[in-house]
Amino acid sequence: MVRKIIHIDEEKCNGCGLCASACHEGAIDMVNGKAKLVRENFCDGFGDCLPGCPTGAISFEEREAPEYDESAVKKAQEEKKMEEMKHEHPAGGCPGSRMMQFTHSDEAPAPAVVGKSVSRLAQWPCQIKLVPTQAPFFDGAKLLIAADCTAYAYANMHEDFMRGKVTIIGCPKLDDIDYTEKLTAIIRDNDIQSVTIVRMEVPCCGGLQRAAQNALQASGKFIPWQVVTISRDGRILD
Repeated sequence: MVRKIIHIDEEKCNGCGLCASACHEGAIDMVNGKAKLVRENFCDGFGDCLPGCPTGAISFEEREAPEYDESAVKKAQEEKKMEEMKHEHPAGGCPGSRMMQFTHSDEAPAPAVVGKSVSRLAQWPCQIKLVPTQAPFFDGAKLLIAADCTAYAYANMHEDFMRGKVTIIGCPKLDDIDYTEKLTAIIRDNDIQSVTIVRMEVPCCGGLQRAAQNALQASGKFIPWQVVTISRDGRILD
């Protein structure tokens, strides 16, 4: 059939991989350092990959191509999710990435004794890069997306923000990654009740906020959310 499909100009492609990350259907792979449309039946023709291309290597064209196969796409996406859930395997793997869920009483008051704080971390892992996109602890969760530094700048992070929430953390500057795709999958594929974004006042933390806001929009869900900014001296600015 003749239909609209993307075209990748390999001469313009600089191999950044942004389009492959932006393609939720998995139609694009990186082959020999270049983006390539390897699964034409996975391309829906909507062009989510276009805005992410810094060199303008991607465009639309109308030509003979296999029909978009939504069922095959969903099957591939499920297989990918299952792979992400496998933190341990016979060949090895990092024990520190093994999923764990902790039980805390949200009704329990904070200890009155100075220096005896209670952890409000509800699960492990907590790094955005390590956490799976689907997990039991996300079911019905209030999600806290926090910049790494906030826990050190804001003294009462556990009680004021982490208590009763599933916490995932990251640093867009040090990780040098766009969290949008991962956060979109977490919000879209789980029963998330609310999203709280806690960031530092420094400009680089804006990347975390943008990724979370873009993920909320891309998820197609209407979920209550808020942004809290922490100053470098540990105050809540907004």
